[in-house]
Amino acid sequence: MKSTLRLILPLAALAAGAPLLPAQTETFPVAIAVHADSAGAPLHPTWRFFGADEPNYATRPNGRKLIDELGELRPHDVYFRTHNLLTSGDGTPALKWGSTNAYTEDAQGQPVYNWTILDGIFDTYHAAGVKAYVEVGFMPQALSVHPEPYQHHFSPTGDRSIAGGWAYPPKDYAKWGELVYQWTKHCVERYGRAEVESWYWEIWNEANGGYWKASPADFYKLHDYAVAGVRRALPTARVGGADTAGAGGEFTKNFIEHCLRGTNYATGQAGTPLDFLSFHAKGSPKFVDGHVRMGVSNQLHAFDSGFGIVASYPETKRLPIVVGESDPDGCAACQGPQLGYRNTTMYSSYTAETVTRAYEVADRHGVNLDGTLTWAFEFEDQPFFAGFRALATQGIDLPVLNVFRLFSRMDGGRLGATSSGSRDLDDILKNGVRAAPDVSVLATRAGSRINVLVLHYHDDDVPGPAAAVTLGLDGLSPRTSELRLVQYSVDHDHSNAFTAWQAMGSPPQPTPAQYAQLEAAGKLGTVSEAPAGVAVDHGKAAYSFTLARQGVALLVFEEVLGADGGSGPAGR
Repeated sequence: MKSTLRLILPLAALAAGAPLLPAQTETFPVAIAVHADSAGAPLHPTWRFFGADEPNYATRPNGRKLIDELGELRPHDVYFRTHNLLTSGDGTPALKWGSTNAYTEDAQGQPVYNWTILDGIFDTYHAAGVKAYVEVGFMPQALSVHPEPYQHHFSPTGDRSIAGGWAYPPKDYAKWGELVYQWTKHCVERYGRAEVESWYWEIWNEANGGYWKASPADFYKLHDYAVAGVRRALPTARVGGADTAGAGGEFTKNFIEHCLRGTNYATGQAGTPLDFLSFHAKGSPKFVDGHVRMGVSNQLHAFDSGFGIVASYPETKRLPIVVGESDPDGCAACQGPQLGYRNTTMYSSYTAETVTRAYEVADRHGVNLDGTLTWAFEFEDQPFFAGFRALATQGIDLPVLNVFRLFSRMDGGRLGATSSGSRDLDDILKNGVRAAPDVSVLATRAGSRINVLVLHYHDDDVPGPAAAVTLGLDGLSPRTSELRLVQYSVDHDHSNAFTAWQAMGSPPQPTPAQYAQLEAAGKLGTVSEAPAGVAVDHGKAAYSFTLARQGVALLVFEEVLGADGGSGPAGR
């Protein structure tokens, strides 16, 4: 699909012979049917959660810019989660590291609280209409039972160990609980009770993995004291967890049992408050035969396992679930050939696939999926398009961010929709998307507007034929004379700053003029300069378009009524 709205690729770069991917002229047919009169419950915006290891990037210039863009997706309903909110240090970020110095002790061992850096982070969220998904961690150095060595030194291509004093239990659980109480109380005083009631509060990260250097029982104790501190400051706070690595298996089951029926370490009473449950789901990309092969089945299996665990307890089956990290791989700050998909439409189409399929897996288990949190943000002071898992690079939006802009337009009730190119969920769970591609559809209706999202995904990052899509709509109002169509697209030629940068010759330091072009190319674009008219006949319409491999398109149809209530095509 060629854009007539925006010139995504600069003419000067094209004239210079900048390499472009070969055009795919081969196609295969796909028939999509959307029933416009079948609107059901509103489509829940599960995609609206984001996060990152490094909290301090949010207050840097490009971090603030990106937080503002996330807030624009769904004002006052986007959430951000980050590690290291209680970690000791001066606030200087590094890969997989951050700090706030919220807690130190004086010479007599008495607590000293300092909220300056934390306030700067949360103020940035608040100003952008972004809410906090508060991860209570990690351990301040003055509280750690193993304070030295404290900070790890991470390499994106070498040493990836992250052990340090921050990962250990507190030497005094009462001080730990008081720290969390004082922090929550401060947040209520600064942002207001109603605002903080809308946040999520969970304790630690992946306590079943390398982020916790103690036993599960020690984690339950850490969790109980922290939850007691949150609830003492704000009895109506929303608390949960445990944000495990993967679905968590027996660890998650034992955590749920402890919260439901165990003895609370902080209060001595039975049970610990549990308002939501969270776990992580990751894919597993590999470098195979000279290209990246994604592992979407691994991520969907984690959804399936985690939802199954939650559904197995009558007390938790209807609790909100947040997949607290939901990503194609497990390390945003890592680099390597198997991670070469990240700047491209492989990442954007994969994200559309997993967000869409998560609804299907949740429906199968009958659980309440509240969010799938994308663990990607931005890395300040890194080269352009450096290959990290990010939403933007040096202030330039990557294609994946535009998929969230598409989802942000999917308001209204969910419509019945089918695609002849859609793969069976059980087949994907078993085999991934390795043979035929998956061309799936998701549709909603809000008043006279019908939103149809179509994605074209395959696990293998290699060229392939485009989908020749014939979209049929029925169930339109008999008074509808035509549909006005605006089509957005995220593909090689649209909403794609990376291909624009390649066309420039991949300059390591773009000129101001080039930077402005890249900024424009990174925004969500349409495929035509003005809305198109689509004929309607007796409540039915058809529209054909071509969707490239790794393309994601959103077609927004607006019903136009005939002047006499039915003299247009639908009334004849």
